[in-house]
Amino acid sequence: MAEEEWVRRGIDVNTPSVARLYDYYLGGKDNFAADRAAAEEILSAVPELRMAARENRAFLGRAVRFMAEAGIEQFLDIGTGLPTRGNVHEVAHQIAPDARVAYVDNDPIVLVHARALLRGSRDEVLVASGDLRQPEEILKSPEIHDHLDFSRPIAVLLVAVMHFITESDDPRRIIATLRDALPSGSYLVLSHGTRDSRAAAVARGTKVYERANSPLVLRSRQEILELFDGFELVDPGLVWLPRWRPEGYQRHDDPERTLIMCGVGRKA
Repeated sequence: MAEEEWVRRGIDVNTPSVARLYDYYLGGKDNFAADRAAAEEILSAVPELRMAARENRAFLGRAVRFMAEAGIEQFLDIGTGLPTRGNVHEVAHQIAPDARVAYVDNDPIVLVHARALLRGSRDEVLVASGDLRQPEEILKSPEIHDHLDFSRPIAVLLVAVMHFITESDDPRRIIATLRDALPSGSYLVLSHGTRDSRAAAVARGTKVYERANSPLVLRSRQEILELFDGFELVDPGLVWLPRWRPEGYQRHDDPERTLIMCGVGRKA
């Protein structure tokens, strides 16, 4: 769809979108001129972001496979972003064909593309509008409750999204609200940008995000670890992206260059 058509639909194509920036890092085409200009400015300061985006996507796939193999058949992916290869339902259905997946995002372009991708797909997959900053609204959504059974374990995926939640939004409250709604045996999957690596360059890249539709809030490893309160981290704990259960022969001489830490926690 051309930019002019999105403008007619009331979409702001001049403010960079975090979802479209990520799409650009991954080599996607669902982005506008303002997104591409901002992305190139960020990449000039932090060229590792392209690799980080790919590693983050790979972590998502490994985490979904791990949970599906552990018997999880329900997935709630909040802040899903623009669809690409290796989406949650595609990975989960390879192991658990009847797994139910609910995608939630507040970006209207993400919702349009996701619904187009899933048009005619099986009933096990849902796309719903929702804002992570208002977890109570997501949890009481009739769509979500009709789709997922909250009496059975659910995996909540917050992949590369919590670093767009500011302190004024109270990130610990958000995750605690989601955690308290989940039954025992549920999982939290989290990846989060950190300021613990390449601080000066990352700070320059972060500055560009101030012009986007959400600021980028990088946190220390300890602050990210605190977001798992109430969950027991599974091995290998909170680590750099390439270090979380790598598959096959994967060698990264400098995993910190991926800029993002990740982990999977289980609710006892």
